[in-house]
Amino acid sequence: MSGEALLVFDDGLTAYDFGRGHPMSPIRVELTIKLAREFGVLDQLKVVPAPTADDALLETVHTAEYVAAVKHAGENPDDADPAHGLGTSDTYCFPNMHEVSARIAGASVEAARAVWEGDVLHAANVAGGLHHAMPNQASGFCVYNDPAIAIQWLLDHGAERVAYVDVDVHHGDGVQAVFYNDPRVLTVSLHESPTTLFPGTGSAGETGGPDAEGTSVNVPLPPGTGDAGWLRAFHAVVPDVVKAFRPQVLVTQHGCDSHVEDPLAHLTKTIDGQRAAYVALHDLAHELTDGRWVATGGGGYAIIDVVPRAWTHLLAIVAGHPIDPSALVPDAWREEVQLRFGRVAPVRMTDGRDASYVDWSNGYNPDTWLDRAIKATRDTSFPLLGLDPSY
Repeated sequence: MSGEALLVFDDGLTAYDFGRGHPMSPIRVELTIKLAREFGVLDQLKVVPAPTADDALLETVHTAEYVAAVKHAGENPDDADPAHGLGTSDTYCFPNMHEVSARIAGASVEAARAVWEGDVLHAANVAGGLHHAMPNQASGFCVYNDPAIAIQWLLDHGAERVAYVDVDVHHGDGVQAVFYNDPRVLTVSLHESPTTLFPGTGSAGETGGPDAEGTSVNVPLPPGTGDAGWLRAFHAVVPDVVKAFRPQVLVTQHGCDSHVEDPLAHLTKTIDGQRAAYVALHDLAHELTDGRWVATGGGGYAIIDVVPRAWTHLLAIVAGHPIDPSALVPDAWREEVQLRFGRVAPVRMTDGRDASYVDWSNGYNPDTWLDRAIKATRDTSFPLLGLDPSY
């Protein structure tokens, strides 16, 4: 990699906290930063604190009514507001909800700004990736949709084509909804099938609004899909559609809840498959956008064994100094996990799996749900982007 890389982070971002027992614990972000620090990754990144997105910036995506509702919820966390998705069974209200959510949004915008204005080549916000939030409603643990706000900032500051690739196990429905009829934004999401997992959207037939046909690409994967199948689907779809779109910037969401140990979903990827996806997206940015890459976090609820290792790999790739999967997890980090949580932490930065896959060009197997899903996406989306869906 050439050019400095950036991490937008400070400890205040871990105040995004729905409380004890909620699956989206800020511990996952805290442990990620500590593990990355132990590996020396933070020494290879320019680290800056998160600015706060003001109301005008939030309202480039969200309604003023919704921003006011979030402020009220943070000041009165006992007041549920189901009309705005606040105080629901998944997105609890908590003190200062607006303030910390606005800082997460500000962090992703700062990452986008730094990349777009040429301060750095790559930038990351691992506390971000809150891709389910809608313009007027919270959803799926997400209050403000920081990837959408960052993309809108890019558009408002001169970007003509932005590609967004979402590898979270859940469909990136909020980002897709915001830009569904905007031909300047390509949204690509690989996720577990909507027939088996929240939010129940993201079928291959969701291809964009009337003014933007072909700019939403969805790859719904069967439950049980592991590294080889996931990577087969990724490489059968993502590089071709992103190349056809010719983006100036690549924005990516890296939810690691596709892991086999994640408690909220049903895919069976490993750290090794996730790392392979991060490398592929990094390389795609260098091939297509002169390296301009904005990476965010996302879901991930195996908060000790999975998230810190996955996102430390991501930050190391952003920094241009990837960590060897066989590397030992530093003793100091493992000891802290043992003392704080009474858990035996992973020993290595790998799950010991081979992240190889059979390329789509080797043939289509109609007897498998996976290949039928890939074919459905290629058949619906490729012609809209001027691509040949044949295999």
